[in-house]
Amino acid sequence: MDISFPPASALSRIATSLLSRPSSAQRSAVVLHRRRLLSSLARNLCGRFDRHGLVSSGSFATRHTHQQQQIRMASKITDWVKPGDTSGEFKRQSSSFRDWISKEPGAKYPPEKGRYHLYISYACPWAHRTLIARKLKGLDDFISFSSVHWHMAEKGWRFPTAADTDAAGDNVVPDPVPGHEKYTHLRDLYFSVAPGYEGRFTVPVLFDKQTGAIVSNESSEILRMLGSAFDDQLPPQFAGVDLYPEALRAQIEEAHAWTYDQINNGVYKSGFATTQAAYERNVTALFDALDRVEKQLGESGGPYFFGDKMTEVDVRLYPTLIRFDPVYVQHFKCNVRDIRSGYPRLHAYTRALYWSHAAFGDTTNFLHIKNHYTRSHTQINPHSITPLGPVPDILPLDEEVPAAKEAKTASK
Repeated sequence: MDISFPPASALSRIATSLLSRPSSAQRSAVVLHRRRLLSSLARNLCGRFDRHGLVSSGSFATRHTHQQQQIRMASKITDWVKPGDTSGEFKRQSSSFRDWISKEPGAKYPPEKGRYHLYISYACPWAHRTLIARKLKGLDDFISFSSVHWHMAEKGWRFPTAADTDAAGDNVVPDPVPGHEKYTHLRDLYFSVAPGYEGRFTVPVLFDKQTGAIVSNESSEILRMLGSAFDDQLPPQFAGVDLYPEALRAQIEEAHAWTYDQINNGVYKSGFATTQAAYERNVTALFDALDRVEKQLGESGGPYFFGDKMTEVDVRLYPTLIRFDPVYVQHFKCNVRDIRSGYPRLHAYTRALYWSHAAFGDTTNFLHIKNHYTRSHTQINPHSITPLGPVPDILPLDEEVPAAKEAKTASK
C-alpha cells in the first residue's frame, strides 16, 4: 500500500515544476501549468484517502469492494447484535424449516421408525428441550441423535473429530448419517439441503434420512411433534406421556408467550445487549418473570409448573434454569439473584427435575454447557476463561447453600 503523501510520482512532478525558474515571459504559462498540475495531483489522490484522512488502497472501485467485504465479514455468525444496530438489542432470527411429522394420510413426513435423525448440541437450551422430549416419550429407537462439539466459531457448530478429547458425552460423534462422511460443520448439512441458505446454522435440526431433507429446525415445533406423532407405535407408558393436554392448552400457550420472551430468550437479550439501556431493560424483565414463576410454583403446589401434571412448560423452562447459575449469572450478567440462594421454589423445582427424571438429568451436560458459552462468545469473554464455580453445578436435593440454609432455619 502506498502511504506517502503526496504520492512519489506526483511529488516528483511538483518538485521539478516548483524549483524551475521561468523567465518573466513564461510566468503566465507557468501559472496555468501549475493549475493543471494541482488538478492532476487531486486526481492522483482520489480514492487514496478516505473522509477521515486515512490512506486507502487503490481506486474507488477497489475501495468500494473492500468496504462491501468488510460489511459481509462484520455480519458473521458470532455477531449476536447486528453491526450498526444502535438499539443494542439481540434479535433472534425466525427458524427457516417448518415442516411437520404427521400421522395424517399422505403426509410428507410420516412417523416412521428409524427414518429421522436429530442433530443437537448439549450446550444449546433450544436443542436440549427436544432431547428431553425424545427421552420422555421413549423415542430412543425411533429417532437417532448426535451432538455437535460444544465450540462454535465463525463457521458455526462443528462436528467432533477423533482428535477431540474435550467434549465427552453420549453420541458426540462426527455426522453419523450415511453420505455425510465429509461434513465437518453443521453448515454442510444446511447447504446440502438449501445451497443458497443465508440464515444461521442452528440446532436442533430434525433431518429426514430418507429424502435428505430438513424437516424442521424450530425447537418448539419439534418438541410438539415428538410429543404425539409416534404415539400409535409406542408402549402405553410412553404413549400416555401427554405434554400438551387439551384441558391445559390455553394456559400452556399463555405461559409459553411470556416465559419464552422474558426467560428463555430473556437471558440472551440480557447477555448479548450492547447498550446499557438494552441490558437493563431485558435483565429487569427477566427477573420479573422469574419472580412470577416462583409465585406460580407456590400457588400450584408443584412439583410442576401446573401442579401435578408435567407439560411442555416444564420441558421448556428447565434448560434455561439448569444453565442459570453455572452460566447466565456471570456470563450474561444475570446477577440480580441466583437460583440456589434467591429462589427457593425454583431451586427445588429445577433440582427435582434433574435428580428425579432421567430425561432431564441424563440429557444435561455441564461440560458442554460451560465450555460453549465461555469459550465461544469471545466478544463477551475474550480470553475464553471458564469459571470454576458454582461448585457443584447443581446441589443435591437435600443440600442448600449456607445463606439459603440460614434463611430456612430462621423461618421455622
